[in-house]
Amino acid sequence: MIEKNALTSNVLVLDGMWNKTLAVVRSLGSRGLTLTVGEHTRFAAALFSKYCARAVVYPSPLGSPPAFIEWLLKEVSTTRYDMVMPAEYETLRIILKHRTELEKYTRLPFGDLNLISNLHDKAWLLRSAMGKGFPCPKTIFTQGKDAPAIAKEADGLGYPLVIKPRESSGSRGFVYVPEKKPFFSEYKSVNSKYPFPLIQEFIPNGGAFGVGALFNFKGVPRAAFVYKRLREYPVSGGPSTLRESVKDETLKDLGLEILKSLKWTGLGMVEFRVDARTGKPVLMEINPRPWGSLHLAVMSGMDFPYLLDRLAVDNDIAPQWDYKAGVRCRWLIPGDLMHLASNALRFKASPGFFKGSDHDDIISFKDPLPLVGRLLSFLPFIYDKEMRRLLLR
Repeated sequence: MIEKNALTSNVLVLDGMWNKTLAVVRSLGSRGLTLTVGEHTRFAAALFSKYCARAVVYPSPLGSPPAFIEWLLKEVSTTRYDMVMPAEYETLRIILKHRTELEKYTRLPFGDLNLISNLHDKAWLLRSAMGKGFPCPKTIFTQGKDAPAIAKEADGLGYPLVIKPRESSGSRGFVYVPEKKPFFSEYKSVNSKYPFPLIQEFIPNGGAFGVGALFNFKGVPRAAFVYKRLREYPVSGGPSTLRESVKDETLKDLGLEILKSLKWTGLGMVEFRVDARTGKPVLMEINPRPWGSLHLAVMSGMDFPYLLDRLAVDNDIAPQWDYKAGVRCRWLIPGDLMHLASNALRFKASPGFFKGSDHDDIISFKDPLPLVGRLLSFLPFIYDKEMRRLLLR
């Protein structure tokens, strides 16, 4: 690992397409760090930020992993960076595969490759959490089971059910099955695209929450933040389009205990749904990288990107627990607009769509050009097959 006296105040931020990356760029840039921001297309919101000192275009980590890592090794060996900050799972995984080579030149404040890879499999996560006694939805693991056995277990679980891919991004591939009749046709459809999906009891939504956290290199929690998802797209469940910071010690402690049990390092977000029948939270998934609503945490006073940078540079940080509750942040373009268009109860929902929020993931009068970048970013999805693949993960 490089020595502490090699500090430069330079950070390389990757995956500039996404809102979470823009949150990282605005956080670190406003703190005076010098940022090189990259993506495999120039049409990416974070590359348009006033805090982007240098924009770079690199080979796709998803489509051309060898070319990407060759580029990255050349970049960090010729330009000193205090930290490399990926935002997407595929990018993080490739970087961790080459950790030994990269850490000759820069810092990577992230966890173990095997753990990150395992967490991408929801079946692995659920088995691990259930084995440790953490609350999870009742789940059928279908691998190794024939059709009659799966049908019998599904009947025992009761309807409605949810069929979920073991590996996918967001809510892609999720199917809600209200009754027995369509179960097998729906199961076969999901299984054809995502082999051996999970079958879970449907958890009536008593509130969806996230617990974001930062752990040091010894697996000790140093910061935590709780938020409530107020709107999502798709409406049935997906990325949040409006969310609010809250204080909830029970959720915070449960999220931290789950991450502690995994010997966590760096950033992570634990997603819960409160069961409306019992009022108790159940674990839905863990995000081992920056999460989509990261900007809300920063705007509430929990500046995770900067804390991560300090952790990388100083090897540890003082605990940070304080933040402001009641702060709202929305993802208007296109997320909340799509929620509005698809929600049959759009004018009865609370909070109302036109009530607004304190902050937006993209729109900012202090840093306006990322909105232009976001609008231009729709172009690659038309002509770039790698970008279209991102929609199908």
